[in-house]
Amino acid sequence: MESCEKNCLDSQLWHACAGGMVQMPPMNSKVFYFPQGHAEHTLGNVDFSMLPKIPPLILCRVGAVKYLADVETDEVYAKIRLVPVGNNEPEFEDAVLGSSASETAEKPTSFAKTLTQSDANNGGGFSVPRYCAETIFPRLDYTADPPVQTVVAKDVHGETWKFRHIYRGTPRRHLLTTGWSTFVNQKKLVAGDSIVFLRADNGDLCVGIRRAKRCGNIGLDAPSGWNTGAPGSYGGFSAYLREDENRIKRTGINGNPNSSGGGFKERGKVKPKSVIEAAYLAATGQPFEVVYYPRANTPEFCVRASSVNAAMGLQWCSGLRFKMPFETEDSSRISWFMGTISSVQVADPIHWPNSPWRLLQVTWDEPDLLQNVKHVSPWLVELVSNMPMIHLSPFSPPRKKLCLPQDLLIDGQFRIPSFSSNPLGASSHFCCLPDNIPAGIQG
Repeated sequence: MESCEKNCLDSQLWHACAGGMVQMPPMNSKVFYFPQGHAEHTLGNVDFSMLPKIPPLILCRVGAVKYLADVETDEVYAKIRLVPVGNNEPEFEDAVLGSSASETAEKPTSFAKTLTQSDANNGGGFSVPRYCAETIFPRLDYTADPPVQTVVAKDVHGETWKFRHIYRGTPRRHLLTTGWSTFVNQKKLVAGDSIVFLRADNGDLCVGIRRAKRCGNIGLDAPSGWNTGAPGSYGGFSAYLREDENRIKRTGINGNPNSSGGGFKERGKVKPKSVIEAAYLAATGQPFEVVYYPRANTPEFCVRASSVNAAMGLQWCSGLRFKMPFETEDSSRISWFMGTISSVQVADPIHWPNSPWRLLQVTWDEPDLLQNVKHVSPWLVELVSNMPMIHLSPFSPPRKKLCLPQDLLIDGQFRIPSFSSNPLGASSHFCCLPDNIPAGIQG
């Protein structure tokens, strides 16, 4: 791995700030890079018209990962170096070659709490949940009257903060008093932001921040597919809950039909120019670097190759039942939501006619909670049943099963351009999944 810059974070603190469902790709693992998804990660529209034909997905090997944090906002992000994989590169399983001690090691103890109005009040203190005080903070001497201590914590920049931790009140509760207001003021914290405390392997107490999303979402995060289907894991690089309703209807920049991208206003600090450069280098087989914001409101655009291959091996039809995990904003719990695939169609047939990105249009069992999540990629969901639900009246004539639209099919095959870095190729197709396939690879 490349030598890390001086301002690189400890990976444990980075992951604690990123959220429990975020897991970065191991070194040398294989991922598919989606330029279409990368464009969603930007601040504005991305015009691909000046480039040659860009494949919808490009197979790459992970060359390096750098864990970083914004100097002003403390928002964590990562720089990932990707190397396109050619036909002459030996095949290997990403799960085997990519495994590392850091990935298999037990996660350190961390705790996140969404700040209340009282917590964020400049003149007040921070109410510490009992679990955090007793598990992560240094042990408090309860024989003292009152039990009190000085807690020292390091932030993502290595700066040290001192807080007075006291156990008092009726009923008694844990509080951070002296030092907390200074922290709130300097970090510009507001109610809705989350504070993260972590006890690192070396014994240091660390403190991080997750900014509240200012776009008015409902406080749930969706996985992005890095570890979709892996037992006990819901990993991904980023989270998303809303889709730009005009994303498919757009005609591009100033009416240019070759431009692409969505209308998120707060998706990080990725510039369209950097997406253009990355897409060009990827398509021409040259190494490139991408910047990843795990707290952005858009799915990851680098997805584990095995997850994509497994997902594209399924026959996705309308009526199939699936489930998908979501995480609360403060990462306190993970809930599974059920839904039904309403249709299978390319999300942007004009600009990306052969892309599996957001291929599935879905209907949720609880639409009020997930009303803005309407298009998802196949590798983000897990099938509950591989038989579609078809409701027929006793006297209705037989209906054909709704599968892939005909414009996607060539002799029963899913049309994906054949190029050296895309193992799906023109020979890839959606096939029915046998009943004896383990549930772990479904989706």
